Amino acid sequence: MTASTSEGAAPLVFNWGPPRSRSLSIIGFIAASAILHALSFYLFQIVYPANVALLPPPARVALIAPTSEESRTLLRWVDAEDPALASATLRPPDVRVRALPKVQHIPSYVAEEPKLKQIPPIIPDTRGPSSQPPGPVPMARREARGAIVHAPTRILFSEDFADLGEVHLAAPHFAALSQEAPQSVRFRIGVNRTGEIRYCFPTNSSGDPSLDEQARRHLLLARFSGASGAAPGPDQSLIWGIATFEWGNDVAHPPAASPAETRP
Repeated sequence: MTASTSEGAAPLVFNWGPPRSRSLSIIGFIAASAILHALSFYLFQIVYPANVALLPPPARVALIAPTSEESRTLLRWVDAEDPALASATLRPPDVRVRALPKVQHIPSYVAEEPKLKQIPPIIPDTRGPSSQPPGPVPMARREARGAIVHAPTRILFSEDFADLGEVHLAAPHFAALSQEAPQSVRFRIGVNRTGEIRYCFPTNSSGDPSLDEQARRHLLLARFSGASGAAPGPDQSLIWGIATFEWGNDVAHPPAASPAETRP
């Protein structure tokens, strides 16, 4: 190993030489420090002791004597309050833990006598009966409602049929299925040149399907008087417009059910 290193080869990673002898310098410094600390303690604590010494405080006992006003006040409070009973562990056998004080009930009328009211004297009524006794209480009567005005059902046609003249309708007779008032219903109708209504289509509903069908049939029976008398043909043009039913009070409604019939 030594020969290869001396010949110029690369040095090894680890040092394979013999171990060196341990140095005793650290042990010498520690020993010298301990000796110096011991000499300093000997000089400052034994050779030169401290001049000031702190003695413990003397024991003091406070006596309560009746020679001062403060002591007499404290003695009077001890005599009045008797704190020995409050700090005692055992209570007297005749005293309960939550005993209520024995207070005698004193009614309020014993201390102050109430003032009684005198009964008013009875004065008999010697007057005779009145010749005009009080009459009955007048009752305000409601005014009778006016007579029901008859408002028939009206059928309004749009301006598209103004040239067709007056329309002839059958006698109206409509019957509803419920007690509710129907809404206005509108139909889109097609009229030919002879005044006949060939087509009738509802655009809304009155709320009663049976009433809508009755109105449609009533329109199909209507005729316009001012139309030309030409014979109808397949190529004849139609006039389209709107017919509106405004329901009146001539619509028959079913009788209202009695309360006995509505019970389950």
